[in-house]
Amino acid sequence: MTALPTNVTALLPEYVLTVTAVVIMMVEAVLKPATSRKPLGWLAIISTAATGLISYYQLRLGPMSAFSGTVRIDAFSVFFHLLIAGVVVATLLSSLDYFEGKASHAGEYYSLVLFGAVGMMLMTCSVELLMVFIGLEISSISTYIMAGFRKSQAAASESSIKYFLLGSFATAFFLYGIALAFGATGSTSLAAIAAGLEGSATPHMALLALAMMIVGLGFKVSAAPFHVWTPDVYQGAPAPVVGLMSTAPKAAAFAVLLRVTFSGFASKSDHWTLMLWILAALSMTIGNLGALMQRDVKRMLAYSSIAHAGYLLVAFNALPHQGIAAACFYTAAYAAMNVGAFIVITEAAGFQESLRTVEDYQGLALRRPVLAGLLAFFLLSLIGIPFTGGFFGKFYVFAGTLQAGHVWLAVVGLINSGIACYYYLRLLASVYSRRDDEAEPVRVVGSVSVPAGIALALSAAATLMLGVMPGRVLHLADSASTMLQSNQTVAVDGSASVAVAEPH
Repeated sequence: MTALPTNVTALLPEYVLTVTAVVIMMVEAVLKPATSRKPLGWLAIISTAATGLISYYQLRLGPMSAFSGTVRIDAFSVFFHLLIAGVVVATLLSSLDYFEGKASHAGEYYSLVLFGAVGMMLMTCSVELLMVFIGLEISSISTYIMAGFRKSQAAASESSIKYFLLGSFATAFFLYGIALAFGATGSTSLAAIAAGLEGSATPHMALLALAMMIVGLGFKVSAAPFHVWTPDVYQGAPAPVVGLMSTAPKAAAFAVLLRVTFSGFASKSDHWTLMLWILAALSMTIGNLGALMQRDVKRMLAYSSIAHAGYLLVAFNALPHQGIAAACFYTAAYAAMNVGAFIVITEAAGFQESLRTVEDYQGLALRRPVLAGLLAFFLLSLIGIPFTGGFFGKFYVFAGTLQAGHVWLAVVGLINSGIACYYYLRLLASVYSRRDDEAEPVRVVGSVSVPAGIALALSAAATLMLGVMPGRVLHLADSASTMLQSNQTVAVDGSASVAVAEPH
């Protein structure tokens, strides 16, 4: 791979996914309606796994820049590339039997997942705001379509339309923020913006630009008060899609937010820390209080995702190195446990999603004990019980915030973590209770498909490993933090460009 031109080497994961997605769409067009689309799904899975291996190998090549310095491949981008690839593999595995024979053009779904992954990965490695915008649009358009993929369901169409309309509105904020940043500094490159802010004659315009971009990214991560789309979209979208859109696009958006704040607008940290302090407190409180009132499980988890976005935003108020590392680790932990929870819902409820409310899950432990045990494990991790990834994620976030002196924000977070216990444990109690209409409980062994079983095993293993042996991921997160704070970058032309980074 080192013999390839730098422009090819840097974006090789995106090239592989794009070619695979195009091939799947072309094959889908010539297949008969009755033909199984599973081979196309397996092709997408293999391609995504290969992408993860390529990204990991890029880590060994060292930092590099490409396309005239608009793309940077380093430990930070590789961390999120690996995370996105892992989420996509788990989503595709859980989707193979979910859509088989139940949704027309399932091959298009696999292509859309891959195209979405291309956009997310492009977002995480771009250091030029216009490139970020292109990646954001590629990712968003794919998820808009996937949200309405159950075409026979009215709720799915409603979900897709709401997501598209509100998403377009939020994207306009982000794009206008880019325009204002250009007006204030004369560039849309994050490095040039950081340098331009030192002598900017229009600091108020720069702050307005930052606020606009935070609004746009706040929508993507479901942060309050930009969260209004989340419950309705999660309720109507297919369960595997919700598992994807609640983790991978959020990870990409948080990666962009980390670059924008800690790199491009680092000199304005006194201003954006206050904005993100407020967003974090609002997201945690509104998310958890909203979840308390929900009986629909997917809506409850939607409000839960809002709360977890708040926990992650808490990390932005920690000291730079600790905050970046904590945010990276928490993103990985949340992705593992949330994807796992939605795979369980996918397998338990099926394509028609027959289990919708908390009461519908009564007796699940008697009918499908393995699924119930896995759901319990993921819920305990979402609470933050020790020996799970969720515990260490919250620990690092709150510890870093306390060390930075934001005691009250940590207190708000801890109180909200206590509130969250109620609705998670309410669902858990329902899973392990007997249905009122069952005179004699009947143990029915449900069959979990092999691909979904693999996805569940991977999610559970990742959640457990992040709780008992987090060292390897923490080391990679620490390297990502160091690389993001690098202050020396040398970029040459797109045909051969190398970035050299030295930590503070």
